[in-house]
This record gives sequence, C-alpha cells and structure tokens, in this order.
Amino acid sequence: MNRIRVEDFGMIDLGQHNRRRGDEEDTDSGDEDKVVAEVDDDEAEDEDEVDEADGDPHMPRVVPELNVEQDQQSEVSDDAPSQFDDDDDNDDDDDDDIPVDAEKPPVKDQRRFKPFVEDYPDERAGAPLDLPDTNNEDSGSFDNPCEPFSGWMNWDFAWWAKTESLSGKAITKLLKINGLVEKLGLSYSNTAELNKFIDKNLPSPHPNFIRQEFKIDGHTYELYHRDPLECIRTLWGDRELTPHLIFRPERHYEDADCTIRIYHDMHTAKWWWATQKAVDKNSPGGTIIPLLISTDKTTLTMFGGKAAYPMYLTIANLPKEIRRKPSRHAQVLLGYLPATSLDHITCAASRRRTVANLFHACAGRIMETLKDAGKDGLNMQSGDRIWRRCHPIFATFVGDYLEQILVACVKKGECPSCPIPYNEGPTVFNQACKDAGIKPIQHPFWEELPYSHIYRSITPDILHQLYQGFIKHLVKWLRSAYGDVQLNTRCRALPPNHNIRLFFNGITHLQRVTGREHSQIASILLGLIINLPLPQQQSPRRLIRAVRAVLDFTYLSQYPVHTHATLDALDDALASFHDNKDIFVDLGIRAHFQIPKIHVIEHYSTFIQLYGTTDNYNTEYTERLHIDLAKDAYPGNGTDQLPQMTRWLERREKMVHHKATIEWRLAGQPTPVIYAKPSVGISFERFIKMAKFPSRKLVSLTTLIDTYGATNFEHALACFLVSRKQPTLPWNHVVRRARHLDLSDCTFNVFHFIKFTIMDPYHLPSYERIIDSIHSKPARRDKYNHIIPARFNTALIDRGNDLEGIHRYRVGRVRTIFTLPDDLVQEYLDDLDEVPSHFVYVDLYSPFSADPESDHDLYKIKPETRNGSPVSRVVPVDNIGRSVHLFPKLGPVVDPEWTSSNVLDQADTFFVNPFSDRDIYYTISQ
Repeated sequence: MNRIRVEDFGMIDLGQHNRRRGDEEDTDSGDEDKVVAEVDDDEAEDEDEVDEADGDPHMPRVVPELNVEQDQQSEVSDDAPSQFDDDDDNDDDDDDDIPVDAEKPPVKDQRRFKPFVEDYPDERAGAPLDLPDTNNEDSGSFDNPCEPFSGWMNWDFAWWAKTESLSGKAITKLLKINGLVEKLGLSYSNTAELNKFIDKNLPSPHPNFIRQEFKIDGHTYELYHRDPLECIRTLWGDRELTPHLIFRPERHYEDADCTIRIYHDMHTAKWWWATQKAVDKNSPGGTIIPLLISTDKTTLTMFGGKAAYPMYLTIANLPKEIRRKPSRHAQVLLGYLPATSLDHITCAASRRRTVANLFHACAGRIMETLKDAGKDGLNMQSGDRIWRRCHPIFATFVGDYLEQILVACVKKGECPSCPIPYNEGPTVFNQACKDAGIKPIQHPFWEELPYSHIYRSITPDILHQLYQGFIKHLVKWLRSAYGDVQLNTRCRALPPNHNIRLFFNGITHLQRVTGREHSQIASILLGLIINLPLPQQQSPRRLIRAVRAVLDFTYLSQYPVHTHATLDALDDALASFHDNKDIFVDLGIRAHFQIPKIHVIEHYSTFIQLYGTTDNYNTEYTERLHIDLAKDAYPGNGTDQLPQMTRWLERREKMVHHKATIEWRLAGQPTPVIYAKPSVGISFERFIKMAKFPSRKLVSLTTLIDTYGATNFEHALACFLVSRKQPTLPWNHVVRRARHLDLSDCTFNVFHFIKFTIMDPYHLPSYERIIDSIHSKPARRDKYNHIIPARFNTALIDRGNDLEGIHRYRVGRVRTIFTLPDDLVQEYLDDLDEVPSHFVYVDLYSPFSADPESDHDLYKIKPETRNGSPVSRVVPVDNIGRSVHLFPKLGPVVDPEWTSSNVLDQADTFFVNPFSDRDIYYTISQ
C-alpha cells in the first residue's frame, strides 16, 4: 500500500520537466489543512469496461481520512400541539386534532445561512493598486444611446436579425421588399451591409480569433483560437460581472468556534488558499485568477458527421451560480481545436499517439501566454476601474473521461488523478512512458504552467461519471437481475409530480440515453425494486442497500454546500455500496467492479475540499454552451466551417456587448455596485406564486365534492374558521361549534396550480425560475374529446412545530385550492394582522414515524381515515412547503388496475420519495 500525503495544493510546478507524477515535495508544513489519502493497487477497466485481455492497468483506490471535529446536534423534541398531531386524549368526537393558531416558531434551517468567515491573513492579497484610471471607453451620446446605430429602429432591426437564428438570405429577401428599408429608415439594405457595419463600428468584447496551421504527413489542420489573457481581461473588466468578483481566498465555518469547515465556491476550498501562499512567497500582494478550462468534442449535424472541438475558459473569481448561467456570459470560447481522427494514418497505435500530440500541441499554443503571466502577474483593471496585480493560474480541467485521460496523458482504463510515476528519458522516451503508464506526449500543454499540478486538476464529473457512468451501470445490473418486463410494468404505476418524469413505456426502451434521462431514472429507481423478489428466492436486502447507497452518493455529491459532516455522509454512502455490491457477483451479473467511472468516485471527497463543491466544475454546464457557441454558429452549407463559425460568433458577441452598453447608457452610466454576498446553503428561498385569475369562478360546494373529491370540505372549512376566530378553543369544542356553521350556500373561486419560484441570488432582476408546482385539477376532455384524468398532487404541509427535517411536515393530498368569499373573511379573519389570500383543502396521510424503514430508508405512510372517511384539513397556502412524490407499495406483482392517474386512490400504503429533487432529499435526510 502506498501512502500519499497531499499537502500544499498548488505549490507543485510541473514546468520542471524532470518532476515525477505523484512526486510531491512538502515545502511548507504550515500550509493548508492536510488530506491524507490511502492508495491501494487494484485492477481497472477501460472507459466503461476494459477487456480482460488488455492486462492490468493501474487503478489505485483512494479513501480520504478526515480528522475534523464533528458537530454533535441533539434531537429537538416537539411538545407543541397542532391541528396535524394525532392525540385522542381530549377528543370525544373521534376527531384527533388540536389546533394551534400561533405563528410558526423560528427554525434553524441550513438551506440558507451566513457562515463564519476567516479571512486570508495577508491583507495585501487581492488588494488594489494605486494606478491611474486609463479607461477611455466611449460613453456615447445621451441623445442617441444606440450609437453608432442612427436610431432605435436601426438598432432594433439589427438585434432582431442577428439573434433570431435567421439565415442571411432570408433577411436580405425581407429587406428587398419595395420601400421597406426607406419606411424603416435603415442604413443597410442587405445582410452583407449589416455585417460590414457591425464589423467596422461595434467594439468587440473579446479578442478576434487567430488562425494557425498544423501539418501532419502532408495534411493541414486548422486551429482557431484567441489569446486567453485578453479573454481574461474582458471577463475581469465586464461591468456586469465586476460586482461579483472574488479577490482573495477565505475559510468558511458553520460554527463560531471555527471547527466545522464549509466548502462551496472555489475561494472557500483549499487549493486557492495554498496557491495564494505559494504566490505570496515570491511576490506578495497578488490576486489569483483561477482558470477553469474545459474541452468537449461535439457533433454539429445529425447527418454528415460534422463535428467541432471547442475549448472554453472561465474564472473562479466569479461565483458558480453566475458561471453556470449562459445568459451571464461568464464562459468564453477560447478556440476550436482540430476535430480530426487522422484517418489517413493506418496504424492504430500511431494514430492514437499522433491525435494526442496534436491536441497538446494546439492546446499548448493557446495557453502559451499564461506561462509568464501566471508566474509574474500582470496588472488588470476591473469594471469599477480598480487595478490589481493578477496571476491567471490554471486550476482545473473539466471534461469527460476520454478528455481527462487525454489531458493527463494516461492510458484508457487508468485513473487520471491517481499517482503514477512520470519517467522521462530523451533516448528511450517511448519505453519510459510505457513503463510510467503514460502516453508518449512530447510536450503536454500544461508542462510549463506555473503553480499547476495536472493530476490534481482533473476534477470530478457529475454528468459523465455518475449519471452516464454509475447510474448507467446500475440500471443495466438491475435489468439483468429483474428483467425488463418487471421494471417497465412498475414504471406505469407511479403517480405524477412536477419533478418526476413518468416513463409510461418503461425505462428499458430508451435509445441513446442522455445524462438528463439517467437523472430522471435515478429519481424513481428505488421505488421500482422495493418488494420485488429476486430469482432463486435470494434476499434482496443487499441489493436494495446497494441501490440506496448509489443514490445517496449521487445526491450528496451534488450538494452546493458541504461540511465535514456531509463529506462523512458521502464516504459512508460509498462504504455502504462497497459493503453490499457483492450481491451482483452472487447473482452472476458482475465478476468485478474495476470500472474507471466507478473507481473515480473515491476521489470526490478530496476534490471537494480542494476546489469546492462539484457544481464548480460540472460538464453539464459546458455541454449547454455547445448550443450557443458551436451548434448555432454552424453554417448550413458546411463550407469553410470554422471561418464562418468564428465570424458569426464575433458578430454575435459584439451585438450582445452593445446591447449591454445601451442599457448602461440608459441607466445613466452608473459605476458597478458591489453587493453583499448572498447567504450560502443547500437551496434558495422559495416563493409561492399564484395565478392572477382563478381557474374556475363561483364553484359550489356540491361541485367541490363531486368534481374535486373534497368530500369533507364543509366540515374542514368550518373547523378552520372557528379555530381562527377562537384560537384558544380546544379542538373538540371547535368540532362541535363547526357543526352549527352552515356553508352550503357559499361559492368559491378555485385555482388549479400552486407554483414555487426562486429568484436570482446575484441580483439579476429578470431571473425568476419555477422549480416546483402542485396540481389540483379535475378530469376534463381535450380538443379531441379524449378524457384527461384528474390530477391531485401530494404536498408537504408545515405543521407549525419547531422540529427540523421531515418531522416538521405532514403529507397531504391537495384536493382544492381556493379563496374565501368576502363575507367569510370579514366575519372570521378580519381581526388578523395578515389575512391569507389563498387556502388549500387536503386529505391527510399518517404522520411520519420516528425512523424510516430499514434497508431502503424510506418513510412509510398511509392515507389517514376516520370511520372510513378521509381526515381532511383546510390550511393557508403558505403552509404548503412543496410538492412531494410518493412511491406506492407495489408488492411482488403490480395490480393491473393501477395506473399513474389512479394509484393514489387505489394503493393503501406509500413510501415518501426523497429523490425527486435536491431540496426534498436534504429535508428528509436531516
């Protein structure tokens, strides 16, 4: 067993070519917290599974040992009664609730909180420089904010023409309509003139592309790229991004004693702090700009095999929430690498080596200007016109497994992060590379980049390693264990939910399954196998535990904030999988688990501590960039592909930049406002959003009962009104008085949706995203007279107690969303400081037990009934916390009468699904 001590992250300089991979020097024992890694030698497979004939590639296993004091939190008991509690002590009317009308007590909620911050000790780090302002930006005319366009019509038409994915020919034909150009007052009469105007008059936010040629065996390959330093300057100087720039590392803690470390954005992790120390030893007062580089080859056409090989750059000085949004333009296209397989080289081994050397030669040419800048620093001016000495340093590489091994120069089947000796010999170079387990790359692009260590820079990849890796394999194994028919049949009996995709045709018929689809499958996978027997009467306990462990690891690894407690939970989930995975061997499904995409998850905890949470470097974000920066730019004719794509992108960037300039001029040319940093946490605050107008007006009590299934609506509403009018009245007296309240003549405005939104935490006013919704709709007919089944979703209802996690809530099925008539509001609610605007009638499920069921760790609930009738309540809409998805207890054989639309009515036992989204997972896992 090799014992590797990982210290001083960022102090390794691979510019010295005689350094050995994994040969770290402890140059400063006082640097960042130490992470000790245990390294075992195991066998591996190639990208998915290496052929056993391929030999024994090196695949050590790393399990981090973290000695951090844990926060021991005691459980909080709930002695306060509420209308959702089951207590028969004072109930002589067989109604088991005691209402409490007090305000909700404050609850410690880790979703959003302010951390305790330890600043970097040297105040010179990230400090401004006393240099004069040299910004000569033309602010334009106050009379014409659109300048150099002659007016609004000129600009608006140009913006429409260049952003609506219209062909140049179509725009020219439009402008040829007799008299149109004159009537609109345009200064251009065709696409060519518009393009010429843009090229000549609009400033470019980024440097223009440079074309370079590489010749191999008489074949010429083109590289189009930009100077990364100039791209960094434009990001650094962007007025809209400046308010959010981070200039120095910090340590964040959950407690005031600074014992429980928090990791989220990259500046809170260990790499930045250690690298800042390394830079300060040579030249104090520098500002580090951590560079995140990513590459990923993508197809441009469905047919014809056209491909592009973009390389992207962004900086970790911007919060991850900004970097992940394409609309914030925080990712820059560095260039297009040659997307060639070198098919003219007939020898497969030689072709692979040449492709790898071509990649590194092109990437090295792009990154060349970063060598001196990262070491010595250079002055840069941010959008607020403040200068700093900046050191752009390559921090992480983001890519899928094939890209990772290409960058790390290791062979297929090996781990790009595990230490393998890097030997060099000028006369026996190929043999030395073979002995070292690396590819014979003449000059890796990263070899002279300062303060960089490539084998610590290959970060985890949620999309390809977990969803397209671990989950993909798990689904394959379950299909082998249970068969396609069983799994597909059970898919059709799951109820709908906003965050759940229903696979009515099953999950085994999908072709070319995407990462998003694997994510959707993962959210229902455990519910499909509960109570499903294995062949040969084997116990399914280990299999269920293994599946639960994989899902726990997948969801925990995506937390946007981690502490040592959550990292311990991550390691526990991985250990649980290893403890139970042999069930697949016993079933004859697997012979071993030496698969790279499964091995690499051993490194997640270490890399989260190094570079922050995994949403800092998820390839899912760069996959989205392919649409804007590659696919949309592809010319339909396919000729001169890269020249046309780069020109299209340059013009598009000029138009976007000019639009921002116009808005800045209209706002009075303000200087950037530096906002307070938002709170950190698992999820953002949710807001309930109701429709302005009801779905149905003046609905009678009879319709609510017959159409919406609100069988106890009158009694539940009467109890609610009486308890609100007299909040101290015992519940049994409330029930008695409610029986004398006649609501039969009342009508109600009914709504069919409750929507939940989140706002942008970084002050983007137009950002509002719907993240959840609850449906309460009766059956209806579509335009073809087909019946669309009713949909009454289940929700978490806040009980108003001081508990945390799932025990703060009760599950209810939302039958009706309504507003009260004015006369009832005036009579029963007029004395309240704040009258609720909307109300919800729900049928309750049984309370959560103290602990979940064993093995699968799901909470079991049943519809709550009293004398054969549902136990129902009316609550303000503000008490609805979110939707919740339920797994019906399907049994060994699914009842053929059960469908997605009726299973909530047919089944009598359910399990609460914690995997519908990250928020519910965190709520249930507390």
